[in-house]
Amino acid sequence: MSGSASTVLKTSLRNFLSHKGRMALSAIAVLLSVAFVSGTLVFTDTMNTTFDKLFASTAGDVTVSSKDAAENDEIPQNGRPASLPASLVEQVKSADGVRDALGVVVSMSVTVVDAKNENIGPTSGAPTIAGNWNRNELRSVEIVSGHEPRGPTDVVVDAATAEKHGLKLGDELRTVAVDGDFTARISGIVDFKVTNPGATVVYFDTATAQRELLGKPGVFTNVVADAEPGTGNDALKANIASALGASSGDYKLQTAAEAADAGREDVAGFLDVMKYAMLGFAGIAFLVGIFLIVNTFSMLVAQRTREIGLLRAIGSSRRQVNRSVLVEALLLGVVGSVAGVAAGVGLAIGLMELMSSMGMELSTRDLTVAWTTPFIGIVLGVVVTVLAAYVPARRAGKVSPMAALRDAGTPASADGRAGRVRGLVGLLLTAAGAAALWAATRAAEAGPGSLWLGVGVVLTLLGFVVVGPLLADGVVRVLGAVVLRVFGPVGRLAERNALRNPRRTGATGAALMIGLALVACLSVVGSSMVASATDELDRSVGADFIVQSGTGQPIVPQAQAALEEVPSLDHVTEYKWVDAKITDPRGKTTTADLAATDPSYVKDLRREVTSGTLTDAYGTDAMSVGSDYAAEHGVKVGDVLTVAFKGGETAKLKVAAITADVGQVDKGAMYTNVSTVTRYLPADRVPQSLLILAGAKDGQEAEAYQAVKDALAPYPQYKASNQADYKETLKDQVGQLLNIVYGLLALAIVVAVLGVVNTLALSVVERTREIGLMRAIGLSRRQLRRMIRLESVVIALFGALLGLALGMGWGTAAQKLLALEGLGVLDIPWPTILTVFVGSAFVGLFAALVPAFRAGRMNVLNAIASE
Repeated sequence: MSGSASTVLKTSLRNFLSHKGRMALSAIAVLLSVAFVSGTLVFTDTMNTTFDKLFASTAGDVTVSSKDAAENDEIPQNGRPASLPASLVEQVKSADGVRDALGVVVSMSVTVVDAKNENIGPTSGAPTIAGNWNRNELRSVEIVSGHEPRGPTDVVVDAATAEKHGLKLGDELRTVAVDGDFTARISGIVDFKVTNPGATVVYFDTATAQRELLGKPGVFTNVVADAEPGTGNDALKANIASALGASSGDYKLQTAAEAADAGREDVAGFLDVMKYAMLGFAGIAFLVGIFLIVNTFSMLVAQRTREIGLLRAIGSSRRQVNRSVLVEALLLGVVGSVAGVAAGVGLAIGLMELMSSMGMELSTRDLTVAWTTPFIGIVLGVVVTVLAAYVPARRAGKVSPMAALRDAGTPASADGRAGRVRGLVGLLLTAAGAAALWAATRAAEAGPGSLWLGVGVVLTLLGFVVVGPLLADGVVRVLGAVVLRVFGPVGRLAERNALRNPRRTGATGAALMIGLALVACLSVVGSSMVASATDELDRSVGADFIVQSGTGQPIVPQAQAALEEVPSLDHVTEYKWVDAKITDPRGKTTTADLAATDPSYVKDLRREVTSGTLTDAYGTDAMSVGSDYAAEHGVKVGDVLTVAFKGGETAKLKVAAITADVGQVDKGAMYTNVSTVTRYLPADRVPQSLLILAGAKDGQEAEAYQAVKDALAPYPQYKASNQADYKETLKDQVGQLLNIVYGLLALAIVVAVLGVVNTLALSVVERTREIGLMRAIGLSRRQLRRMIRLESVVIALFGALLGLALGMGWGTAAQKLLALEGLGVLDIPWPTILTVFVGSAFVGLFAALVPAFRAGRMNVLNAIASE
């Protein structure tokens, strides 16, 4: 047995090395797929390490904050963080085991502007954080230039922000806060001891931070306590709770570990979405790579039929032949996977650089390669490669010795029967998938419809893959008639070569089909989303201008006041979200957000009303509800709802209108007057406007547009858009998202191109004698190269045609499902579809460059003499 195993290993190693050039392309496919998986894991592990170090360095042993404090990743609606009295510091200090305690001010409801009127904070992702300078900050930062803030005219800024915006000591910064703007000059620059993931951080002296950020002196947002030696954090937390007595229930107490866990949870959602999305694209690349590996080993087995026959004739068993091919696949998987893990680390570093260019700073000092990363990458790569090679290996083991010595091995009748069975199975899968997609378009609810859509996508994909060889015959003939016939005899030869082995053509085209199907599907969905949103804006939005922040920050009162002073505006409409608990007439209570707006909102947004009049909802102690809420709670016009405003009083509001829950804009919104909210909430709890809508006076639209922009010029965090601008912004946002997805799908398309290259390269070797004979009877090198290029083009167009048809079917079904959520316009982006189809021809030309060049260099006599 040991001798037999040794022979199998030697044979496999010899075959692997003798075909190393052809194996290299398959190895690259494995490498790319494994690199994407490993790179994703390294990248997300590094981000986790970065945030873990940051949270660990900034948290005190125990932190006390208000129970009303917003979560770490939220900005308070009223622009003021929940505050604690300064007397709480002394109470905490009095607890057993407290070595020291101090008050901390932290606010993310600020914008910091430099002398050029540019926002120095991130415009996406990480926040701008303002606070008071205190000794707790020395855990995470150190002053590298200048000094700490010593009065109201001093501000300290972090080094990364200073470098990015060219700031230096003495430069003036203007801080925009809810209670007004104030200026200070840079007195110091600090650098983080750990990696700062991209936040802009500024520090003021304590009195200034309290007055300007919190609106009054003698308050803090947090109290941080340090434990005496020998006192554990859990014990310290219990002691502080005991010292606070009955009032401890008004506060949130967290140990350093709990604070770090809370911070980790805040970023976990973002990291998980990124991680699993990237792993999903890696899975697509693996799927495409399977076709490449199957094709490679199928062709290698076919080319070694005579060799396999000799091995069988001298006593090798089917199992040994099978094992020999699988060992080659194992070697390929190991080589590709090991290289892929190494490449994955490089990919992770590249992703870190990309994120840094987008504002999220990550350092290679925190590069984290857990032992699970190479383990997962290598195991996954090897398993996928061996499984992909199993069918060709099994086929090799079934080759009859005498048949192999005579010719090709497998009887044509067996291939014919297998082809018919394959075609029938493929048609059944495709039909079942089409039925599931049709069921998705007929679904009344998004949940069941999504399930049908997923089933339909999987089944139609499998069906097209299985039925591909059957489709190849007809589709390639049509493409040949349209594309190849103009090239005369060379074109006809290319068509026949593509038709010679429909299974191979189908598998090669399927690899390209998968990536392009996803591109087409997402293009249809993205284009339909933009068209639907544009259509709804045209139908429902009457406002001339929309003002909002790109980072989700509320609009500060001074910016709103500047807008209200624009003379060419007919009206300015506030739009606020108010937290409340609503009790219906049956006594059922639900938590909801009320949209508090001005009465002019009925001009700015045309809402369909099923009952009552929306204008009446802006009367005294009145409101509206959505039709879904009304149906679920049995509410009708004239009913009175009990509304308990968070942080304020409880009101009895009469339902004056029921709006139709259709479309996307404000679907399900409950409206009430801003004056109603201000009557039941304290002034310091009234939310700021999330956005402002405005209408121009008749005939003054252009003048008003410029005046609105001028009024907002001191506040670069806000953008004023007219309806054309807003539509373009929506289009750009969807386009940017699609470009990211296309970039990730490019990996799958690259692997598919490698498959075309490999198929052509092996096909050229397989047809060496035939090529020699054609050259001998007068085919020129130029014609030979053109023949191979045209064969590659028609295979690529075959895959593109199937992929685009499949993707448009998926996209159409997905849009019908999205119509349930208000996105009711189907828009097929024909320019994109045609560009992808034509681009596929260039992909085919590119893939054929090397195989065509090698074929053209063949020696005619040697080629004819080859077996």
